[in-house]
Amino acid sequence: MNLPYLTETAINAFIHSALNEDVGGGDHSSKGSISNNETSSAELLIKDEGILAGIELAQKIFHAVDPGLKVNSILKDGDQVHFGDVGFTVTGKARSILTAERLVLNCLQRMSGIATKTAQLKKLVNHTNAELLDTRKTTPNARIIEKWAVAIGGGRNHRFGLYDMVMLKDNHIDFAGGITQAVNSTFKYLQQENLNLKIEVETRNLSEVEEALETGKVDRIMLDNFEVGVLMEAVDIIGGRVEVEASGGITEETISRVAETGVDYISVGALTHSFRSLDISLKAK
Repeated sequence: MNLPYLTETAINAFIHSALNEDVGGGDHSSKGSISNNETSSAELLIKDEGILAGIELAQKIFHAVDPGLKVNSILKDGDQVHFGDVGFTVTGKARSILTAERLVLNCLQRMSGIATKTAQLKKLVNHTNAELLDTRKTTPNARIIEKWAVAIGGGRNHRFGLYDMVMLKDNHIDFAGGITQAVNSTFKYLQQENLNLKIEVETRNLSEVEEALETGKVDRIMLDNFEVGVLMEAVDIIGGRVEVEASGGITEETISRVAETGVDYISVGALTHSFRSLDISLKAK
C-alpha cells in the first residue's frame, strides 16, 4: 500500500500520544497487584466475523511499552477472521502486557470495524471501475489509524488533510461568490505559492457541473447528493474530461447503482464515523 502519511515518525507520535493519555503517571493497577519480575503470556481472541486490521500497529504498541515483549503473529492485517480465531500471542513482563492491553484493543477493535465496513462496501462496487474513498470525517488525532484501516479493507484514501488537495465545497463557493470566482482565485493562489495541488469542486446541480467544467482549471468534480438519474446525466456531460466523484447519502442499498453510473470515485464518510467495532479481547494463557 502506498500511504504517504504512514511514516514511522507519524505512527510513533500517535502511539506516544495515546499512551500518554492512557498511562499518564503510571499503571498503578498493574504495579500494585503484580510483581515487576512476573512474566506471562496472553493471546488475542477474535469473537466476531470480519476483516482484521491493526496487527502491525499492535506490535509497535507493545514494543513502545516494553521492547522486551515478544509478539508472535498468527494472523495478519487484511485477513478474514471468524469467531474463535487467535490473532497473536504476546509474552513478557505481565505488567507491560497489561499496560499496553487497552490501547492495543482500542486500535484493533476500531480498525477492524472500519476495515470490515470498507470491505463490505467495496464488494458491492467490484463489478465497476469505481473506487471507494474515505473522507476527513475521522476521530480527531486518530485519522492516521482510521485511514490506514480503510486501506487495509480495500478502500482508497481521499486527501489526508486540508494541505494535500484543494476541495472547494459549498461554503467555499458561496463565500467566494460562485464556482468561477472560487476556482480562479484558488488557481491564482496555487501559482503564487508554487503549490502543485489538484483542485476538486463540489457541485449541487447540473448547472454547477457545467460551470466547473467551463473554468478549465478543475481536476475533479464532486457530485453531491445527486439522484442516480442525474448522476448519469452529469457523467455524460463531463464526458471523461475530468475525474468524477459521487458523494452524499451513499448506503449499502444505493452504492451499486451509484457505481454503475460510471463515476470514478465514491466517497463515504460512514466508513470512519458509522462503523461497528469488532469484538476482540486479550486473555491470559
